[in-house]
Amino acid sequence: MALEVELKARVDDPQALKARLSAMGLYLGAYEKDDAYWLPAQGALFAGENSPALPPPGLRVRRERNTRDGGGVSEHVLVTWKTGRLEGGVEINDEREFTVSDAALFEDLLERLGLEPVIRKNKQGWAWNCPGEEGPVRAELSNVRGLGWFLELEITEKTGGADGTRETGPHGEEAMRQQLFSLLEKLEIPRDRIESRPYTRMLAAGHGAGANRAFQ
Repeated sequence: MALEVELKARVDDPQALKARLSAMGLYLGAYEKDDAYWLPAQGALFAGENSPALPPPGLRVRRERNTRDGGGVSEHVLVTWKTGRLEGGVEINDEREFTVSDAALFEDLLERLGLEPVIRKNKQGWAWNCPGEEGPVRAELSNVRGLGWFLELEITEKTGGADGTRETGPHGEEAMRQQLFSLLEKLEIPRDRIESRPYTRMLAAGHGAGANRAFQ
């Protein structure tokens, strides 16, 4: 299990931001992530604009392909579910995750359990580790199909036992939030560019940002 503190912000000039990230952080490589969000069959993903800021609990099945700096390629399938809250545009989640060796077989099991893939998401981009006061911040510059370009900043901290207990309290979470805001400022992105809605909500609502520019 892990505590995940993250934000995302819309990006107007991805190439300029890519150069700033490369100058500031350690480049990790390129990625493509295909996500399917599984919920109970016939269940509504969103109740409308007045529904909570975060989507209801569900399973995310992610097919991920990473091309590391130097050319090595790795592929894996991650199954993730989260519970969390939104504070000032920053998500604070308790995250549980494991890998599976056969995505198709696992998804067949989900269907047999009465779940269905309610929405799908694809994003391509590049990742860096950026230095921070409380430890490294993972930065991803992503082109999300149908929505446009986003910067994602994330700090992940392993939690305790099966009950999710952890030593990090509200003050620790606030320090991590402020670290994300500080890095956002260093990357010359105003806070008003932070997007608090989950990608799934935007995709379900059809709030695309126009045609994506080609991934380069």
